[in-house]
Amino acid sequence: MTDIPANEPMGSDSAQHKANKTRRSRSRHAGSLADYATKAGQRWKFQIYALKDPEKPELGETRITRGGFKSLEAAQSGLAEALKRKVQNEKFQGKVPTITEYANHWVTGLRLQNSTIQGYRKIIRNHISPAIGNIRLDKLTATRIAAHYRELEKSGRRDTTGLGEPLSANSVNKVHVVLGALLDAAVDDGLIAMNPAKKKRTVNAPTGSQIRAQRPEIKTWTGGELHAFLTWNRDVLRDDLFPLWRTIAYTGMRRSEALALRWSDLNTATGRLSIRRAADVTVRNLTKSTKTGSARVLDLDPETVGILKAFKAQRGAISLDLARADAYVFGNDAGAIRSPNEVGRRWTFRVERAQAAIDGLPRVTLKGLRHTHATLLLELGEHPKVVQERLGHSTITTTMNIYSHVTPTMQKAAVNRFAEHLDRLSTYFST
Repeated sequence: MTDIPANEPMGSDSAQHKANKTRRSRSRHAGSLADYATKAGQRWKFQIYALKDPEKPELGETRITRGGFKSLEAAQSGLAEALKRKVQNEKFQGKVPTITEYANHWVTGLRLQNSTIQGYRKIIRNHISPAIGNIRLDKLTATRIAAHYRELEKSGRRDTTGLGEPLSANSVNKVHVVLGALLDAAVDDGLIAMNPAKKKRTVNAPTGSQIRAQRPEIKTWTGGELHAFLTWNRDVLRDDLFPLWRTIAYTGMRRSEALALRWSDLNTATGRLSIRRAADVTVRNLTKSTKTGSARVLDLDPETVGILKAFKAQRGAISLDLARADAYVFGNDAGAIRSPNEVGRRWTFRVERAQAAIDGLPRVTLKGLRHTHATLLLELGEHPKVVQERLGHSTITTTMNIYSHVTPTMQKAAVNRFAEHLDRLSTYFST
């Protein structure tokens, strides 16, 4: 019988030579492989050591041997699977973990943006653990998942203002994405054989069309309304944050991107602004990469460039440090990044005051200011690709799905231009 260490390269002549020449000692950590003779021919087996009782490690280890493999490759595969199960068995005290136990273990190991992980934790806490969190991973079925989704659709909201009301199709889909991902990880860890969330016919998660049908209408301002607000904000309110609102309105950048701008990102000579980072909404005074993970450059109109130059001079008058290249453009007076949530509240307060001063001004969120920029560009006939680049969408499909409400206006303008073109040709050939 010949032992082959589990970490020896397969197919190596030297490895086989060493194996034939010397009997290797068995490793209590990586396990070992050995061949043996039977009447039916050569067979292979593996051996590992595992705790007798994961809940009582003081009892020591026991030897586990599995044989009957017809090839070295099959034995190595079996050994790798056994080692994986050993690690998981010890990690969860010899038991298959519950959904909540495994979810908390899984989310801790994710390498994602802080805001994304925070969102996953919230979904697990509010929409997975309360109903199915105590179910063991290997006992969760597709029908149970389907029943859970139907309950969420009926009364799944957990926020204070909407407690017990139906959860939107988009929110249920987010639950489905998180649950599916953690179950995929459980399959990889050898805790379950298959992912029940992937049985589409039974689970029946919300479809893309259902999500789009429930998507709330985007509220934006007309060009006149935007002009009225910015004029009032600058001349009447004399808002110190006017340059921030103006920059978002004239670029369509995200709130978090605007708050993470440094003066070095502004090129006044070319009239361009580089978007390289975003403010982290989960940790104060910390930045992260943009939503798509890539930088982009935005062209600015001359007036906005002038406003930002004047604003830089104002910041420098407070402290020279606030006008240095690495200082945040819209930072607070201490030079730190403003809280995105705080800025959102300030915007809401200003819109409420503006509504009292400007007749008929609709209420628009700060994100609606970004939407206003995109909508006005599309209504003016700009190519959607230009809008996509300015907003920082990963694909033009995202842009067109969000702003599908502008399509009728674009189509009408296109039809009118088409008709006018043919009318001119008709007049030309008739003369």
